[in-house]
Amino acid sequence: MILGPESTGKSTLCRKLAQQYDTVWCPEYARTYLEQNGMNYNRQDLLLIAQGQLALEAWMAEEAKPPFFFVDTDMYVMKVWFEVVFGDCPPWILKQAAAQRADLYLLCNTDLPWVPDGLREYPDPAARERLFCMYKDILVNDGTPWALVSGTEEERLASAVSAIEERFGKEEEGE
Repeated sequence: MILGPESTGKSTLCRKLAQQYDTVWCPEYARTYLEQNGMNYNRQDLLLIAQGQLALEAWMAEEAKPPFFFVDTDMYVMKVWFEVVFGDCPPWILKQAAAQRADLYLLCNTDLPWVPDGLREYPDPAARERLFCMYKDILVNDGTPWALVSGTEEERLASAVSAIEERFGKEEEGE
């Protein structure tokens, strides 16, 4: 799973890791939803986004070539999104977050420049850092292994591959 505030290279990293390991990756469903429905969202929209994310993950997982499947966002993102925008998080999201399983999280640092795209909401460096700290706190308390990825796109990919190899072993030549 790839986590981090918006505009930290999650989608790019997922795409590159899927190429590296010859598998598929699951994009963030929220992007599609918001492109179709606009940015004037409410609590119900976020619940629909969460449901759509879970459905998309399940569908894409069927296409993945073991042992890897990379996911750009998960229910922790929905938890943080609810808490930041609405001040709380519905029990259903918390239950889904508790039930999700990941073998490794990659946390994207905020050291890439924020790039506006019409869907992103938090250009302020302090807000980005606050979100980063929220994700980091979740991962520290989750117990799932995680690694921080920072730097340029190339450095992020190298760091992610290193973390994956450390956790799962080095990819054999010719595989």
